[in-house]
Amino acid sequence: MTGRVDRDTVAEVTEFLYREALALDERRFRDWLAMLADDIRYEVPVRVTRESLAGWELSPTSRIFDDDRDTLEVRIQRLETDFAWAEQPPSRTRHFVTNVLADPGEQANEFLVSSNCFLYRSRGDSPTPSLYSLARKDVVRRTPDGWRLARRWAAFDQSLINAHNLSIFV
Repeated sequence: MTGRVDRDTVAEVTEFLYREALALDERRFRDWLAMLADDIRYEVPVRVTRESLAGWELSPTSRIFDDDRDTLEVRIQRLETDFAWAEQPPSRTRHFVTNVLADPGEQANEFLVSSNCFLYRSRGDSPTPSLYSLARKDVVRRTPDGWRLARRWAAFDQSLINAHNLSIFV
């Protein structure tokens, strides 16, 4: 599909991303899971520090997350138990989604969406939050049941993640 995406569709896609972020920030993981397509691919590559002439900054093979619907479901099921020790006490997050751009996707009902995400995370009584900046490339699909996230590719801007664990969703 070629051409531009109309403003109303861009506004709908942007609102969808805001609502998705709100579901994560409010720890409504089942609501978030309902926003995902059945064929979701959720991928976060490892950023590496290399010399300036290196051919890549993001590992072509190593991933922080490489999930599909089933593995995301398992991660959420674990968060709903007392056995998610990495999230005791639960993280408090705030996703700031900006610079949303939408282009036509390969299918008539799909859109390639670029955005930036700034993620604030605090835990327990620690006075020092974790701050993350990410570039995201999503495929967002319009379905009869509403918008669905079909693919999330996100890359942290830093190569060293300031956290004892990374059990949150970006």
